[in-house]
This record gives sequence, structure tokens and C-alpha cells, in this order.
Amino acid sequence: MEEQNVENQLNIELSEEVAEGIYSNLAVITHSNSEFVLDFIRVMPGVPKARVKSRIVLTPEHAKRFMIALEENIEKFEAQHGRIKINTEQPGFPLNFGGPTAQA
Repeated sequence: MEEQNVENQLNIELSEEVAEGIYSNLAVITHSNSEFVLDFIRVMPGVPKARVKSRIVLTPEHAKRFMIALEENIEKFEAQHGRIKINTEQPGFPLNFGGPTAQA
């Protein structure tokens, strides 16, 4: 039985660069009939332009599996750390981050 588990094991490599991660505070999701595209963006205060930092393309089946896995992980997180609060008073994305306006 143990030998079968070794045969089905997947070795995943993680380079140092990828392990650092990419910070994103905005995601844009689009789809076609054959794929979902997740664009991860970093928006900075006072900067009117933002670039996509990472793009992930998924099949519809993998997008659904990703959604289920994310839901399960959010449930586990909230069970351990408390409910994640979402500010519903400000619809959309606050481009000023709620802080003071910078002056030169």
C-alpha cells in the first residue's frame, strides 16, 4: 500500500523568486467559454495607473475547484481567527486607501 502512495506522489518545486510571492490588493476575473482569467493587480495610493502583476489562466473545472478550495480555507481561517469583515459602506475599490492626501 505504501508503494502505491509513492507512485501517486507529485513533487512540486518552488523557486526562491516564486516563494517570495506577489502582493495584490485587486483582482479582476474574466472568462470565456473555455477559460477563466484571474489578473492580480497592486494598486498604490496616489498613483492613477496600475499594472497586472500576475495572470493565472484556468479551465472552468479548475476554476470551480479553486473556488471550493478557497471557500474551505476561508472557513478554516475564520474558525481559528474569527470572521473576516468586509466593509460594505464603500462600494468598489477605494483608490485613496482612506488616508490623507499626499502633498509635496
